[in-house]
Amino acid sequence: MSLMTGAEYMASVEVLGLEANVLGQRVDDLAGHPLLRPSLRAVATTYDGAHGDETRDLFRAYSPLISDEVNRFTHLHRSTDDLLNKVLMQRHCGNVTGCCFQRCVGMDAANAVYSVTYECDQAHRTGYHARFRDYWAWVQRQDLVVDGAMTDPKGDRGKRPGEQADPDLYLRLVDRRPDGLVVRGAKFHQTGMLNSHELLVMPTLSLRPGEEAWATCFALPSNTPGLRYILGRQASDTRKMEPGALDVGNRTYGGQEVLVVFDDVFVPQERVFLDGEVDQSGALVERFAAYHRQSYGGCKVGVGDVLIGAAALIARMNGVARASHVRDKLVEMVHLNETMFACGVACSVRGQPTAAGNYLVDMLLANVTKLNVTRFPYEMARLATDIAGGLLGTLPPLSALDDPELGPYVHKYLAAAEGWDAADRMAVLRLIENLVLGAGAVAYLVESMHGAGSPMAQRIMIGRQAEFEAKVALARRLLGEAEP
Repeated sequence: MSLMTGAEYMASVEVLGLEANVLGQRVDDLAGHPLLRPSLRAVATTYDGAHGDETRDLFRAYSPLISDEVNRFTHLHRSTDDLLNKVLMQRHCGNVTGCCFQRCVGMDAANAVYSVTYECDQAHRTGYHARFRDYWAWVQRQDLVVDGAMTDPKGDRGKRPGEQADPDLYLRLVDRRPDGLVVRGAKFHQTGMLNSHELLVMPTLSLRPGEEAWATCFALPSNTPGLRYILGRQASDTRKMEPGALDVGNRTYGGQEVLVVFDDVFVPQERVFLDGEVDQSGALVERFAAYHRQSYGGCKVGVGDVLIGAAALIARMNGVARASHVRDKLVEMVHLNETMFACGVACSVRGQPTAAGNYLVDMLLANVTKLNVTRFPYEMARLATDIAGGLLGTLPPLSALDDPELGPYVHKYLAAAEGWDAADRMAVLRLIENLVLGAGAVAYLVESMHGAGSPMAQRIMIGRQAEFEAKVALARRLLGEAEP
């Protein structure tokens, strides 16, 4: 099978004919829009990685589903090696792009749906698993980007879906036809949605009897009638629209987040993978969350490598690279970054097969991974800000360098250590700013906090999986007490 290149992928998205609201305006040339083009290029790197001499083995995997090689971003994990290679690949992508490359959510969703549909069939005599296998085999053969969609608006967080003033605040079934379902609602925080061929929709929480209308899982083409897209704003995002985009920081790549509205959208029956089986919703949510929390031990670490490099570089430009306190801060950044990576590796190598045959990460360690990610990138950003200095927040525009009247002053007073000029120094400061304050901070910081679940979600899961009674028994045995 021929896997797409980055250029072929970009062309395949352009022909989808997607439209979105961008800065209050309807836009139909999304691939060419300066706010969106960098995110499209970031996804393209996940395709080019499958063709690079040094990366193709990492980005490719053999799929028994189609008896051929596939891009690892569409792979169903068959071993702990697969889980580990996923994290290594994600770190590499973060190194290359310095941003969110947007393809992990679909991979994580697919692996969760694969095992849960199998178990649902065993419990309810449904036919979802074979249906999903057929669908995912098609995704693999076509080498598509699938956006996983889980987060509902939720409205009043203290109320269940059916208790909301507006029941559409959780995506739900509103009509049933002989050939499929009609759904209504919305999904928040859809990373890379406008760069995707497909979306795979899941419930957002563990549901109860009486909440069957909200227990739905299905897939749709991204250009399905009734889907409406609203591009989210990012800090300093319009810098991408300025001539030359000098002050963006990351001049090549970027991310995107989208609010997706389902305006009475029809879902064909062959694309429905859960329909009212509330007892399966909790497992689906927990497994998707575990896979995605594992992902953060790769992708955030890869971007962290870039931030560490930029911090080390600005220290050299500022002439303080040999200062012991600066060196100590850089070492601490490495320590934090590698701790997150170690957790991602650990939850991978301790994975176990599901009843369906694909591999699931160690869920306790995956939650530990993500809980660290909710904190460590923020500390790394603080340390990078400390090293960079106050210019991070007061830097003149890079265009001032070329101003006939003021340019000489900018060059003179923003001079750096020997061997570096003002333009070099300003460019590195803009890259750091992008990651800790600008558009890149959406993925590196806000997403680290709330993506794949907010910190308390991980704490709840850690508490459930901690096996406290077994640990109490260990202590009692050492104390010489008989177990009750």
